Amino acid sequence: MADVHSKEVRSFNMSRIRSKGTKIEIMLAKVLWNRNIRYRKNDKTVFGKPDFVFKGIKLAVFCDSEFWHGKDYDTLCDRIGTNKDFWIQKIERNINRDLLVNQTLKNQNWTVLRFWEKQIKKDISFVADSIENEIKRLKQIPYNSLKTLL
Repeated sequence: MADVHSKEVRSFNMSRIRSKGTKIEIMLAKVLWNRNIRYRKNDKTVFGKPDFVFKGIKLAVFCDSEFWHGKDYDTLCDRIGTNKDFWIQKIERNINRDLLVNQTLKNQNWTVLRFWEKQIKKDISFVADSIENEIKRLKQIPYNSLKTLL
């Protein structure tokens, strides 16, 4: 099936898709900031550039969109109408990269939290509570104990 947009329109549409500063990141950032939870955004020194980084306790938080990160992959593949091979390969690379990022960070003693876009939009309080609870839990573990636990 051919693309329903011209090359120029498709290029413009794709240029508007952001890897950082997305609506869901901004929504979550405001809620965390209002709770006096301070973070770093998209820290390049942490593998995978997590959306929210809490370096002192080694907590990485990612906000993932369902399409780009392959939620419900089997049904997602059926929904793709144009340039199917390209999109399937791209989404599979994203899924594999997410797995690599998770494993690499865990090997470096990081805790990784990932939230889906719809989950953030539907129940942002639950997401913020989950992050806040994880921060409290990690702050209770003495640093030396962390090394021996992991």
